[in-house]
Amino acid sequence: MARIPEAEIERLKTEVSLVRLIEADGIALSKQGKDYAACCPFHQDDSPSLVVTPGKNLFHCFGCGAAGGPIDWVMKRRGISFRHAAEWLREGLPSLLAASLAPVKRTTARALPVAVSLDADDHALLGQVMDYYHATLKQEGEALAYLVKRGLDHPELIDTFKLGYANRTLGLHLPEKNRQTGAEVRGRLQHLGLMRETGHEHFAGSLVIPVQDSAGQVVEIYGRKLRDDLRKGTAKHLYLPGPHAGVWNEAGLAASGGEVVLCEALIDAMTFWCAGYRNVTASYGTQGFTADHLAAFQRHGVQRVLIAYDRDEAGERAAAQLAVELAAQGIGCWRVQFPHGLDANAYALKVQPASKGLGLVLQHARWLGAGPAPHRGAAPLPPLSPLAAPVPAATGLPPDASTSPEPALVVQGEDLLLTLADRCYRVRGLPKQAAAGQLKLNLLATRGDGYYIDSFDLYSAKGRAHYLREAALELAVAEEVLKRDLGRLLRLLEAHQDARLQAVLAPADNTPTMTDAAREAALTLLRDPTLLARIVADFDACGLVGERTNKLVGYLAAVSRKLAGPLAVVVQSSSAAGKSSLMDAVLSFIPEEERIKYSAMTGQSLFYMGENNLKHKILAICEEEGASRASYALKLL
Repeated sequence: MARIPEAEIERLKTEVSLVRLIEADGIALSKQGKDYAACCPFHQDDSPSLVVTPGKNLFHCFGCGAAGGPIDWVMKRRGISFRHAAEWLREGLPSLLAASLAPVKRTTARALPVAVSLDADDHALLGQVMDYYHATLKQEGEALAYLVKRGLDHPELIDTFKLGYANRTLGLHLPEKNRQTGAEVRGRLQHLGLMRETGHEHFAGSLVIPVQDSAGQVVEIYGRKLRDDLRKGTAKHLYLPGPHAGVWNEAGLAASGGEVVLCEALIDAMTFWCAGYRNVTASYGTQGFTADHLAAFQRHGVQRVLIAYDRDEAGERAAAQLAVELAAQGIGCWRVQFPHGLDANAYALKVQPASKGLGLVLQHARWLGAGPAPHRGAAPLPPLSPLAAPVPAATGLPPDASTSPEPALVVQGEDLLLTLADRCYRVRGLPKQAAAGQLKLNLLATRGDGYYIDSFDLYSAKGRAHYLREAALELAVAEEVLKRDLGRLLRLLEAHQDARLQAVLAPADNTPTMTDAAREAALTLLRDPTLLARIVADFDACGLVGERTNKLVGYLAAVSRKLAGPLAVVVQSSSAAGKSSLMDAVLSFIPEEERIKYSAMTGQSLFYMGENNLKHKILAICEEEGASRASYALKLL
C-alpha cells in the first residue's frame, strides 16, 4: 500500500486539535497547569491518569501507557487502521460517537462517506468510481506533481478527460466485505475489473485515464503507475480486463478536418493535446489499433493519419504494418519521426516550446505509402496562432487564384517574398528566434501601382484586422482575399522559422577528413622503425632540447587521448626547470580543437563543462596549486 505523504501526516498532527478531538468523544478534560487530565478510556481508570499536552498536541496515559497524537487517538479509540484514521480525519471530523462509547479492538463500521451508490447499474457504478478517482487526483500532490513532471500540467486537461488517481483509498469508502452490501458492491467492482480477488484496487497507485463513448459512458480505462521503482514483474501499464473498447478523444477526430495524429499511448496523445494539437488520439500500444479506431476514422472522414508511435524497433514495425492496413481502407499514412529512442512525451520535454517542437516533426512526417506522397495541405500550425487550423480548400469563400497549390517563399537577402496571383508581399524584420506567441515583422503588400506597408504582430488578431482593413482600401481587394493571403503567409513564415530552428538543432559534423595522400603519409610515418627518433627530432626542432624520455612519455600520454583508458601525466621538478616548456611543446603537437589549457581550476568547474566536453581531449593544468582544489574531480576523470 502506498505511503501517505509525510507532509499530509504532519498536517494532520499539527492542525487537528487533540483537546477538541478528545472532548468530541465525550471525555471531560480538566485543566492542570499547561496540560489537561482525564480518566483514560482505554483501561479501568479511577483517578485521572491520561494527560494531554496542547503545546505538543500529544496524549499519554501513565496507567496503560497509551500515547501519541490525533491519528493515534482515532486508531485506538475507534479500532481502525492508520490509513483509515488519516482518511477519517481528512474528511473533516464527522460526528463522533457519544461519551459512552466503549473501547473496541476493531470495528467494521465505516465512518467515511460511501463513494458509490449501492443500487447503481454497472455503467453508473463505473462512472462513480471514476468520479471518485477524479476528485482524489485534485487533492493529491503526488499525482499532480507527476503530471507536471510529464509536461501535462494544462489547466483544462484534468477536467476535460476526467483524469483520476487511484490512491488505494476506495476500499475505505465502501462498506466492509463482511457485510452483505459490502460484499455485493465489491463483487460487482471485481466483475467490472476495478478490484481484484484479493480486495485490492486494480489500478492502485496509478494515474487513471477513462475512455468514454459518444454517450459519455466509460468503456475503457488506462492506468499508468506513478512510481518507477516497482517490484520486478509489476506492470506499469494497466487496462480493464477483456478486449479494448472505445476511442479516446473522439471529439478531436470529429473536428480534425480529415487529418489525425495517432499515438502509441495516451500519455503521448495528451502531450500533443496540451501542446494545442487537438486532432489526436491513441491506440492501446503498438498492437492496440482496434476496429473501434477504424470505425471512428471512417465515421469522421479521416483521410490522413500521422502515426506518432515511439521511435524504436517495435514502433517502426507497428507503424509500417498499420500503414498497410489503413491504405487498404483508402487512408494515407505518414510516419512522425522523433529522434531514435524517444516517444512524443520525451521529445516534447526535451524540445521547448513543445508546440514548436511537435509542429516541426508533424510537418516533416515521412510518407509511408507507395509512389510519391500526396499533397497534405498546409503544414500544421503551432497552437498559439489565432488561426487554429489550416483552412480547407472548400471554405465557401469566393474563388481566387490563391487557392492554387501552395506557393513558396523566395529568399532575397534579408527579405522574404511571396507572390499570390496579382498580389506581392515582402517581409522584413523577421526575428531569427521568435518569442513564443509573437511574430513581429514589417509587411509590404503591392498590387499594380497600389501598395500598403506596416509593422505589426502577425499573431495579433487586432494587428491583422487593422492591416487587412487598410490594405484592402489601398489595393482595392476584398478583405476575405487578403485574409486568406495572410493565412498562407503565416503558415509559410512558421515553416521558415521551423526550418531555421531545425538547422540550429541539427548536430554539426565537425569531424576533419583526410585526403588519400595525407592518410598514406600518416601510415608511412607510423610504420617507420625510427619513429621515436623522428618524434624527438621534431621536439628538438621546436626548441626543446634534451629530456628525451620525458618528451616521449608526454607525447605518448597526449596521443593516448583517443583510447578508452587514456594516460595521465604529472610533471614535477624544481622551479624554473622547464615544466611549462615541456607541456607547451607536447600541446603544440595536438590539434587546437582537442586541447584545453587552464592555469588553475576550482573543485566545481569540471562539473559544469558538459558530460562530453572533455571526451578524447587533453586537459592541461599549468600549476600544482591550480590543480589541487580540483583533485577529486580529476580523480573521477
